[in-house]
Amino acid sequence: MDHLQSMRVFVRVADLGSFARAANAMDISNAVATRHVADLESRLGTRLLNRTTRSLSLTESGQVYLERARQILDELEDVEQMVVARNHEPLGSLRIVAPVVFGLHNLAPVLQTYAQRYPKVIPDVTLVDRQVDLVEEGFDVGIVIARQVKSASVVTRRLTTGCMTVCATPAYLEKHGTPTRPEHLLEHPCLSLPSEYWGDERVFTGPEGEVRVRPSNVIIANNTEMLRQFALLGMGIAILPSYLIGNDTTRGQLVRLLSDYQLPQVEINVAYPSRRHLPAKVRTFIDHLVEHFSQTPNHQLGEQWIRDGKGKPAPTSVQPHYEQADEPQAPPPAPRPRSMDGELGPKLSKPSRTRGRVPAASPF
Repeated sequence: MDHLQSMRVFVRVADLGSFARAANAMDISNAVATRHVADLESRLGTRLLNRTTRSLSLTESGQVYLERARQILDELEDVEQMVVARNHEPLGSLRIVAPVVFGLHNLAPVLQTYAQRYPKVIPDVTLVDRQVDLVEEGFDVGIVIARQVKSASVVTRRLTTGCMTVCATPAYLEKHGTPTRPEHLLEHPCLSLPSEYWGDERVFTGPEGEVRVRPSNVIIANNTEMLRQFALLGMGIAILPSYLIGNDTTRGQLVRLLSDYQLPQVEINVAYPSRRHLPAKVRTFIDHLVEHFSQTPNHQLGEQWIRDGKGKPAPTSVQPHYEQADEPQAPPPAPRPRSMDGELGPKLSKPSRTRGRVPAASPF
């Protein structure tokens, strides 16, 4: 008899506790169901079920076999449905959520090219600066800047790594002087995020090692776009994401400072609810995001830093990978902020599984 079908019948009998109920659920006769299990026991050379006139119970061997058989059948179903899903046409509404500033500066090009490739999918974009539960609020995909996640079950996958830049206007620097070491920030008014985002100190890594400074803040705001506006008005020195000020530095409106020093990077991920079978619209959009961030030059994200012939991202070969597990995984430790003097280079990783709320809440 069909070995896989015999496994399916055995699992159903064990789940329902009855040959008759299992046969009815699988639309086969009671005799056929009994024969499948008997054939399986004969094949294995051991009894899987204890039978009485009133009840069924698993033997010790039956319990072990049930657990492994269920896992094998589930994996087989996943593979089959994944192949089938790849043949389905992506269509329908695709609900996307992202932080406000990052979304305004980076999502439009991605959505333009995705819409051209999949015209039957309708992107429905929400930009918010608050905690978002993808599952409860019905979002298909989220762009994640922060690191903690809180939702029923969410998979995160790294898209790229952002860099922080110390900057000011040429007019400000002409009037107040140009800092060349982190300690010089103490002599300048600084435009900063609240301490809950970075702490009170800025920790730089440079030629002499780690340097800690506590800048003198003149304006504090919880949104980097607002800090950018203050910087453009010449109100002080700011530390801002590279993708936010790329056009400003290209046009000479802002000048990048402290090029020999670095602050920790900001990880940018895509998050999506952990489901056994991803809809084609979600799968194709995740693939498209990964492709975009791995191939798009940095100046299209904000700024392309090229110094001494360095700064061009190497081509990245990306293999689609989707995990559907629900086991919690501790979020990675929050990195120290670093004003990276390098690329906003793509860093792609295996999806991580975690429980928690996706923080579209972000100053970025």
